[in-house]
Amino acid sequence: MNKGTIKQQLVGLIQLTRWKEYVPFVIPLTILGALLAARPNDTPLDWRLLAVTAANILAVAYAFMINDIEDAPDDARDPDRAARNPITSGTINIRVGYAACRIVAAATLILYAVGGVSALGIGVLTLALSHLYSWRPVRLKAWPVTDIVSHSLMLSGLLLLAGYFVYHDAPGIVWFVAAAATLISVYGQLYNQLRDYDMDKAAGLRNTAILLGEKYTRRLMSGSVILAAICFLAALVQNLFPLWLGLVVVVGVPISMLFRSERDMRGGKAADKSGQIQVQAVVVFNLIITVWLAQVLFAQIFLA
Repeated sequence: MNKGTIKQQLVGLIQLTRWKEYVPFVIPLTILGALLAARPNDTPLDWRLLAVTAANILAVAYAFMINDIEDAPDDARDPDRAARNPITSGTINIRVGYAACRIVAAATLILYAVGGVSALGIGVLTLALSHLYSWRPVRLKAWPVTDIVSHSLMLSGLLLLAGYFVYHDAPGIVWFVAAAATLISVYGQLYNQLRDYDMDKAAGLRNTAILLGEKYTRRLMSGSVILAAICFLAALVQNLFPLWLGLVVVVGVPISMLFRSERDMRGGKAADKSGQIQVQAVVVFNLIITVWLAQVLFAQIFLA
C-alpha cells in the first residue's frame, strides 16, 4: 500500500464519520448538561467534562459510521449519496470501516468511564442504540416509532444526560430539558425522513414518515417542536437558567442572520422553511452555551 493509498483511506475514514453534521450540536448539548448539574449545586467543572464531550462526539461518530457501512448498498442507488458514502464510492472497504468502528467504540467507552459509572452506563446505552439503529439484523431505523425513539435518544437526550450525570445524579426538573432536546431531535429525524422519503421507500424501509405519510408527518414535526417549547418553558419557570442569558439570545438572533442559508444541517438543500433556519438555530444555541460556559469558568477561576 503506497502513501497515496494510506492518505486516501484516512480521508475516507474521516469522511465516514460525517463529523460536520453533528459536532456543532453534540458539544453544546454535553456542556449544557454539565452546566445544569453544576449551577445549582456549586460543583466546579473539571477535565471530566472534556472526556465525556469527546466520548459523546465519538459515540455519534460511531452511529454515523455504522450507518454508512450498513447503508452502502442502498446509497448506491443514488449518485449523490453514493459519492458521499466512502464505502459506496470505494474509497475504503467494509473491513476497514468495521475495524475503525471497533476502535472508535473502545475509545468511546474508555472516555465515558472517566466521567463515572452513571456516565458510562449512559454511554453504553448510546453506543448500543447507535449500533442497533443501522445494523441490518435489527435495523431500528427501518421500523415505525423505534426509528424516532432510538434516533432522538442517541443523538440528543442521552448526550445531555451524559454531561449532567458527570456532576450530579438527580436530574429533577432537568428531565424537562432532556425531553425538550429529545423532542427537537424527533423533529430533526422526521425532517430527514421526509427529505429522504422516496429513497427510503425504494429501499424497502417502513419508517414512521412512510407509515404516516407526508401530511401527518409534518403535523408530528410541528407537534414535537411545540411540546419541546412547553418543556423548555417549564424548566425556565423553575429558574433553571440564568435570566441574563436572555440578553445573549437577543444579541445572538441577529448574529445568526449572518449564517442564512438555503441548506440544512446536513449540508443538503433545505426541504422546507424549517430546514433553512436549522443552521441559524444551532448558531444561537452555541452562542448561549459558549457565553454561559465562559461566565462559569471565569467565576470558578477568578472569583472562587
